[in-house]
Amino acid sequence: MQTHIRQVIQNTFDASNEGSIHFGQVVGQLLAVHVESYHVDYRAGRSTYYLPDGTTLDLPFPVADETMADAFDAAAVRAAIQGAQQGQVMYPEFKRLSQRAGCIGYTVWLTGRHVSYHGRRGETHVERFPD
Repeated sequence: MQTHIRQVIQNTFDASNEGSIHFGQVVGQLLAVHVESYHVDYRAGRSTYYLPDGTTLDLPFPVADETMADAFDAAAVRAAIQGAQQGQVMYPEFKRLSQRAGCIGYTVWLTGRHVSYHGRRGETHVERFPD
């Protein structure tokens, strides 16, 4: 992976986890370096970024202190998403809200323009990017 691409991904990851950029900025910055998708695994504490040539980059983050809810509450996940889309909820709070809603992780399909959120028993909520 080129150093420039790695640095853009790392800087985007850091800024998002600090709550200093919103999801739209994350999408724009990652698409600019041709990231196709990325997967966030709350249980393992890592985000994996995928490039078209098969290259990946794993970045660790601290696992939450509080336990993720056992039951997947799609309505609560949608509410967290809506807050993020409106700029009222930044990523650190989004992580807490989605974990409380039973989300164990998600995959952002940048080129497919949607996100798949996952529960412990394979439940899935798919959220399309707004136009």
